[in-house]
Amino acid sequence: MAQHDMNIANQSFPSFRTDLNNALAAINSMHSGTSRPSSATTGTLWLDTTNSGSNSLEIKFFDGSDDISVATIDTSANTINFLDSVVTGINILTDTSPQLGGNLDVNGNDIVSASNGDVDLDPNGSGVVVFKGNSTKGAGQFKLNCEQNSHGITIKGPPHSAAASYTLTLPNTDGDADQVLKTDGSGVLSFSSVSALSGSGIQNVVEDTTPQLGGQLDVNGNAIGDGTLELLKFSETASAVNELTITNAATGNGPSISSTGDDSNVDLSLTPKGIGRVVLGAAKIEQIAEKVTNGATAFTGTINFDVMTQAVFRATSNASGNWTLNIRGDSSNSLDSIMDTGESISIVTIVPQGGSAYYNSAVQIDGSSVTPKYQGGSAPSSGNASSDDVYTYTIIKTGSASFAVYASQSQFA
Repeated sequence: MAQHDMNIANQSFPSFRTDLNNALAAINSMHSGTSRPSSATTGTLWLDTTNSGSNSLEIKFFDGSDDISVATIDTSANTINFLDSVVTGINILTDTSPQLGGNLDVNGNDIVSASNGDVDLDPNGSGVVVFKGNSTKGAGQFKLNCEQNSHGITIKGPPHSAAASYTLTLPNTDGDADQVLKTDGSGVLSFSSVSALSGSGIQNVVEDTTPQLGGQLDVNGNAIGDGTLELLKFSETASAVNELTITNAATGNGPSISSTGDDSNVDLSLTPKGIGRVVLGAAKIEQIAEKVTNGATAFTGTINFDVMTQAVFRATSNASGNWTLNIRGDSSNSLDSIMDTGESISIVTIVPQGGSAYYNSAVQIDGSSVTPKYQGGSAPSSGNASSDDVYTYTIIKTGSASFAVYASQSQFA
């Protein structure tokens, strides 16, 4: 450190020489010290050594009242850093080959041009403009904003795990309407019509006369139809293990609809809507099971028989009196509403008898009395004690609310 009051007093020659050498030393060390030299006047530059222990010196300019920091010197890195308050006045236009000594921090500002000028990025030789990635934003990317810069789209490269290094070369022209971009496998792109693509699988379902599925077809909750009307609708059960299989057949055999799946025994349910029915044309039935209701009802009074929920009603308690059988669709639908003229339904009741036997003394359809014709020519007048009496009824609809009923009573003991 060397500072001097820069005042040479009248003195002997040896003292004068010493005083002069001290003044020159102060000038030579730029008035270095931990405080402004006492001789400082407006315009004095001095070197602040306060932080010299941290390899940092600071050049200061005295303006007559205050010290202005001009630059800091890093004596370890041998660099000098001019402070912003000073360098703002530097005209970069005068530097025809400026170079950065480190990363340029735009500090939240933009790189812009004036007078509608372009902003060119021109790497030297074979250099390219690189958009770097990092662990925060992922792969390199650039964003194209809207004109108000409130939203935009981002074009992003593949992740590091893809180990991707390739070049995409854009076509020479902008293509025609309805064309798509395709690659030659080496990254060279061109426009092509969809119908001209090769090896692309289904391109246009209308044009593809032999479409094939490469996996399950997910209808995504939609139906299959003609675009306006639904022809086939699907409903999915999340835990399903069984499904429906439709199989075609060779000459002389018929196609089949089968229940298949993980379970060993799988029903096939055909459920009409409302009171609709499953209609079979000329049919061959190889096996059929009818629904039986076992009820603890003791037959007496009026017994309702719902043909929509059962074909056979088997009582498990002895009859306690003669009864009227009322045949109907169910509690909400009449038999007349679920049958068409010319159709028939057959039902069975199984009634156990105790020591006192009772019988079916009257028959109704939808609450209106009908007179059945009984097998053997006459209606029963009693039941069969200590037996099961089985009544069979065949109902034929002959017109609106008009029915013919054929019945029989059989004893089983």
